[in-house]
Amino acid sequence: MKRRQVPSSGTAGSLYEALADELTAAIRSGRLPAGSSLPSLRECAAQRKLSLNTVNAAYRLLEDRGLIAARPQSGFYVRSELAEPEFAFRRIAKDVMSPAQVDLMTSVLQAQQQPGHMDLAFAGPRGKRFYPGERLARITSSVLRRHGEIVATYALPPGSLLLREQIALRSSRLGMDLTADCIVLTHGAMEALQLALRAVTQAGDYVGIEAPSYFNIYPLLAALGLKAIEIPTHPQHGLDVDSVEHLLLQKRVAAVVAMPTVHNPLGCSMPVEAKQRLAQLLHQHRTPLIEDMVYAELQFREPLEPTIKSFDRMGWVLACGGFSKTLAPDYRIGWIVGGRYQEAVQRLKFASSASESMLLTEAVGQFLKSGGYEHHLRTLRRLYASQVATVRGWIAQAFPEGTRATQPTGGFVLWVELPPQVDSLKLFHAALARGIVIMPGQVYSKGPRYRHFLRLSCCQDIDDRFAAAIRTLGQLAAELLAGEVCEHGNH
Repeated sequence: MKRRQVPSSGTAGSLYEALADELTAAIRSGRLPAGSSLPSLRECAAQRKLSLNTVNAAYRLLEDRGLIAARPQSGFYVRSELAEPEFAFRRIAKDVMSPAQVDLMTSVLQAQQQPGHMDLAFAGPRGKRFYPGERLARITSSVLRRHGEIVATYALPPGSLLLREQIALRSSRLGMDLTADCIVLTHGAMEALQLALRAVTQAGDYVGIEAPSYFNIYPLLAALGLKAIEIPTHPQHGLDVDSVEHLLLQKRVAAVVAMPTVHNPLGCSMPVEAKQRLAQLLHQHRTPLIEDMVYAELQFREPLEPTIKSFDRMGWVLACGGFSKTLAPDYRIGWIVGGRYQEAVQRLKFASSASESMLLTEAVGQFLKSGGYEHHLRTLRRLYASQVATVRGWIAQAFPEGTRATQPTGGFVLWVELPPQVDSLKLFHAALARGIVIMPGQVYSKGPRYRHFLRLSCCQDIDDRFAAAIRTLGQLAAELLAGEVCEHGNH
């Protein structure tokens, strides 16, 4: 890598080099551990009575040395030496999700409900600092006081005009140009996905999905009588567009479901050029894409990168979003833009669950209109960027050599690749015996492809108990690697 041009002589040069060398020593000794944040440029300059240019030059030198990384709107963090997972897709699986995988998902859900367990599996933020609960409660109460008749009135689709207008206004931040008329409110993002699938497919159709893919996609497809074809998905670059084009040319799929912007479980986002190309292919082959964008507003970079829907000119992309991950999980408010399938989506919504609570949707609409949501999102982005970096650093310290972890572009989940000899199902049982719940990789694909992978969530307080759980997982993984732990955690 070519080093940036910084002062090389004189007092300023010696000052910035001395600062960089001091911080380098702190990082390499562990006094500044991987994932920890550095003071801002101005804070460091004030603390050390140095000029802003000197501190800036020192931080750039640390970046060139590969020791720190800058995160937009978040600051500088100590990099971990943890490598990222490689592109491990080997073949397209043909079998349906096996009963063993269904049983495993049931075991995970049961484990998450055990009191006292440390749950690192659930991808749902927990704690007051992740939701503006008090402010939203006040707004909800205000709506109810001013419009008491609202609870005695049947709501009809497409739902609250105020909220739909606010969603449309916010859509420009993701490159979309929406109107309130093209949005239907749903009971969470999962209902939006279901309505989209029902609008564009028939029982017996094949649907292209990512691999790894959000685990709830499999039972949803099965319930609708649909069959999955897994499409290779790169841990840094997302959905493989060449593979999508191959499927479209063969006319093998009736639709594609994808999470191109902040993927779950990978945390990656497709490059903008790949999104544009995919949008063109969909139009060319007249094939709908269901774009799941529930994490899209949690991108770490600002301005936010556009969605695939932003490049859709002929309505082949159905966009699905919601507020459960960012604002109010119990309100269960999602939304869908149906594109050329808008009328079908609206009819299906009316036939299935009619409409969403006018009280709750109006309250969320008022919250968005007040401007509080954007401030809340900026806070969340900084918080999750910091927490993901911290946990990634802990993994680098605690897990056996050969472990890799993704470097997410947003959100709060980490996809961890263990050494090939470590079975994440065995690690799940061993960890559960120690009161720790993880999400084994086997639930994210139809075959055993991800048997040595797992997903960890970083959306709770990252405290001493969380750190201890990571250390325990690392120890158990090392023992499994050495053959010292059996499947149910016994030595």
